[in-house]
Amino acid sequence: MTPSIAVAFQPYRTLAEALIPHATEGDDGSHDIAHILRVFKNAMRIHAREGGDGRVLAAAVLLHDCVSVEKNSPLRSQASRLAAEKASGILTEMGWGKADIAAVAHAIAAHSFSANIAPETLEAKILQDADRLDAIGMVGAARCFYIAGRMGSGLYDPADPLAKERPLDDKAFAIDHFELKLFKLTDGFQTAAGRALAAERHARLKQVLDLFIDEI
Repeated sequence: MTPSIAVAFQPYRTLAEALIPHATEGDDGSHDIAHILRVFKNAMRIHAREGGDGRVLAAAVLLHDCVSVEKNSPLRSQASRLAAEKASGILTEMGWGKADIAAVAHAIAAHSFSANIAPETLEAKILQDADRLDAIGMVGAARCFYIAGRMGSGLYDPADPLAKERPLDDKAFAIDHFELKLFKLTDGFQTAAGRALAAERHARLKQVLDLFIDEI
């Protein structure tokens, strides 16, 4: 990875240079280095208002997707735990202390929606909020459609786009994922700063769906 990407992770450029080679695996464009950087920017924005250990938070952001598991994999709910274990090994080799490694690992394990692990530290709460911000708003809509294409799903059911007379099925239709998951994320934000940002992006996501329905 070019040094120019690491520069974007200021004031943790040196840490980013060490961790970016481990940050992603596979070819999932919804969990690539661009996603990592967006989550970092979200996290730093929340961190500036909420506090916490910035170094621990930055490391957790950089490694939160270091293990790639497809959305339709039976191991999906284990992805964040596997990433936490891998991150712990990486940071151990870098000479990090046990307490900081444990803090990073917990934040990574708890960030995932599917893992259903409650974040117990401020850093874990910030990472969860920062990651979920990237699942809503315009970028969240784009990622939703990208993943649907990757999984071979259709955009919508032409007979009943809003599932008024059928069960929602986001494995078959992309826009079903809005109602099944994305619109529910805003209620679960952990920090005041995160909730404020989420409200803005939730409104944008609603607008995306409204415009989509209007056009079809």
